[in-house]
Amino acid sequence: MTNRTVDRVLYPLSDKPLQAYLTNTLQVADVVERCMEQMSPPYTIRQTSFSISEEFIRRLHHLRQTGKVKDIQLLLDYKATNKTLRLWPFICQTIDQIFLADNHSKLILLESDTCPMRVAIITSQNLTRGNRHESAIITTDEQVYATLLSSFQDMVTNHSVPLRELFQSKLCQSEFI
Repeated sequence: MTNRTVDRVLYPLSDKPLQAYLTNTLQVADVVERCMEQMSPPYTIRQTSFSISEEFIRRLHHLRQTGKVKDIQLLLDYKATNKTLRLWPFICQTIDQIFLADNHSKLILLESDTCPMRVAIITSQNLTRGNRHESAIITTDEQVYATLLSSFQDMVTNHSVPLRELFQSKLCQSEFI
């Protein structure tokens, strides 16, 4: 993805704190990276999706390797468990906390210890490579961010299972088979 492609779709958040798009020229990882460029590290990333791909994890891993990301939390759908378990070794190197729940939302919450702006990205795209038209709304509105963060935390606390527990449970079961 070239910067010009992203520039044609996204505006600086300081100029346009609420924006939306419907296009097949952006990947959600490009949007995340563009928003981060307008903040300052270290970042905390909270994200929900039905599914995640190795390609998206690779992009997060690169950000983690640069030292720009301090914490990544991920909430996926239970139905993505088998795919997620196949990616387990790579996920463990990249993502701090992974949870499973009945989830179909696609949400990314970005914040920084050193920047007052917080960003919420609500998108139709899973955390995968999409070659279809996808839509998103990006906002820096504090009330929207606070509402979504509260809902994310409620899902994690009250409606999810930590993937590490589930993974260990599957390992223990397979030892006796």
